[in-house]
Amino acid sequence: MNAPLQKPEVISMGCRLNLAESNALAEQLAGHDDIVIINSCAVTNESVRQTRQAIRQAHKRRPDAKVWVTGCAAQVEPETFEKMPEVTGIFGNHEKQNAALLREIIERPDRPVVVSDIMTIAQTAPHLVTAYSGKTRAFVEVQNGCDHRCTFCIIPYGRGNSRSVPAGSVIEHIQKLVDSGFQEVVLTGVDVTSYGHDLPGQPNLGSLVERILKLVPDLPRLRLSSIDGVEIDARLFDLLTGETRVMPHIHLSLQAGDNMILKRMKRRHSRELAIDLVARLKAKRPDITIGADIIAGFPTEDDAMFANSVDLVRQCNIVHGHIFPYSPKKGTPAARMPQLPPQIVKARAKALRDAVATEKSAWMKALIGTAQNVAVESGGYAGHAENFAYLKLDTKMPEGRIVSARITHIQDEVLQAEVIE
Repeated sequence: MNAPLQKPEVISMGCRLNLAESNALAEQLAGHDDIVIINSCAVTNESVRQTRQAIRQAHKRRPDAKVWVTGCAAQVEPETFEKMPEVTGIFGNHEKQNAALLREIIERPDRPVVVSDIMTIAQTAPHLVTAYSGKTRAFVEVQNGCDHRCTFCIIPYGRGNSRSVPAGSVIEHIQKLVDSGFQEVVLTGVDVTSYGHDLPGQPNLGSLVERILKLVPDLPRLRLSSIDGVEIDARLFDLLTGETRVMPHIHLSLQAGDNMILKRMKRRHSRELAIDLVARLKAKRPDITIGADIIAGFPTEDDAMFANSVDLVRQCNIVHGHIFPYSPKKGTPAARMPQLPPQIVKARAKALRDAVATEKSAWMKALIGTAQNVAVESGGYAGHAENFAYLKLDTKMPEGRIVSARITHIQDEVLQAEVIE
């Protein structure tokens, strides 16, 4: 039997979709173990700085390897990386999804920059992109791109317009993952709740979830990545609150808790809509947990506006918070607005993280004594419950198995549990 081809090293920056695509890159370029690929992020200036740092570190660690750059930062500002002597070449977000083209690009002797116009791409990749978390959780891309233009965000120009993977392909792929032993699938994308508008019949995310549950009956757990609350219709709401195989955990793209700031961000929801949505979710499914993305220190944000964001954390009981200190991104309308001093932005980010930590601490304490179904992850001594609580187990269990465990106490800010099955 032939030995498996060695894969290239892929360093993933940023979102879960990038993580999924990094896994696909490694598969597509198997046999090229002499290269390092930096799959970049462009969501903030700090993300781009970290990408440059990762490039330099990779070259220092592996001076004989060729360093390639792709991802959103490479897509929107390739000239930044073309100037770096450590970089062998650059390819865009469209190119990284075409295995034959990729091999042609990386085998060229010159120093290429191959970045096509992402805004002209109307179809999804010819394959489904998947990343794995050990043998337990698989992230499956069902959508890419974004049609909205939030004033702080450069990502639509890195990912292109919204486009969806046909449901039949998604279901076929998920069935193969389940047959391989995966217990949980996470549907990912840039704007997942916009799923389907570009497909025949214009199906939506709710219909996709329904079809997955019906046609892959042996899938134990289905989870959604970050979603836009304004696009949760009645069908999706009922699935989130009534289907036991859809996990009781929702991560909302909220960004702010003040209506004026939301308007200046060009978001489509209001503070009141967000609070009402969470209240309705919790009324129908009390064990559902809420995560959210929130930006601290958006331009023009005064103390009262910021206080509304802090209060939103409490009102929505946000226990999984992704807090981003705002940084101006060249090419976005928000970068031209009056900016706040960096020290205020930093202080507000800390205050928001502290508010989330307070909510999370109370939530964790309330879980003590409860029994949770835990999907065992790498190492066998830990995993995530259905509500996405992270538990350490007192007994080693087989990776990929779902076990019942009772939470006994908190140690070093981590829930500890005893296996009871």
